[in-house]
Amino acid sequence: MISFSAEEISVIVISLKIATVAAITSLPFGVWFGFILARKNFPLKKLLISFINLPLILPPVVTGYLLLILFGKNGPLGKFLLENFNFTFAFKWTGAVLACAIMGFPLMVRSIKLAIEMIDTKIESAAKTLGASPLKVFFTITLPISIPGIIVGTTLSFARALGEFGATITFVSNIPGETQTISAAIYTFLQIPNGEAMAMRLTIIAIIVSMSAILFSEIIIEKVLKTKKENE
Repeated sequence: MISFSAEEISVIVISLKIATVAAITSLPFGVWFGFILARKNFPLKKLLISFINLPLILPPVVTGYLLLILFGKNGPLGKFLLENFNFTFAFKWTGAVLACAIMGFPLMVRSIKLAIEMIDTKIESAAKTLGASPLKVFFTITLPISIPGIIVGTTLSFARALGEFGATITFVSNIPGETQTISAAIYTFLQIPNGEAMAMRLTIIAIIVSMSAILFSEIIIEKVLKTKKENE
């Protein structure tokens, strides 16, 4: 039986906490932006899409540096939060959540947007004709039908957060017990003598957790689609 050191357990727990919170807190915004981009036409829509997808193109270090400028203790947003709410993202696990959420957000929005675009708008129009409000149509028709895309988007966001390195280490550093994730710990272990074994163990853990998340999402999606077919 494999036994993990306290340091390894801490790294795994912190990584799972950060990835989970990042995915969950991103979800409402991901659904909202996915719906807006799929259903609405407005000026500068392409610019908004480009901005949302920017973290996919920019080097992660650049994203982390921009977050440090904005949310650092001397940054405009960071200083405001610190002075008014005694709260800071910089060099805290919550900052890692923010960085990971931003890095995974484009994947989430893209999946949800595609899922909503595939919904037959005639179904939504028929519900509105029968007197349903736009809000009721969204929660009773659009949202339930797009659940598979939401699950995929959330899973991709979680997996991206779990493997994030550049943005987090730039924004919140690599502090053991606070911001040291699996990726950061692997990098650290590879820099010390005889650290390869610990790095390999964490690598295997990362693969197992990521694969488990993807398999879980596939099982849930399969059950959702099966239920829909049975109800049709």
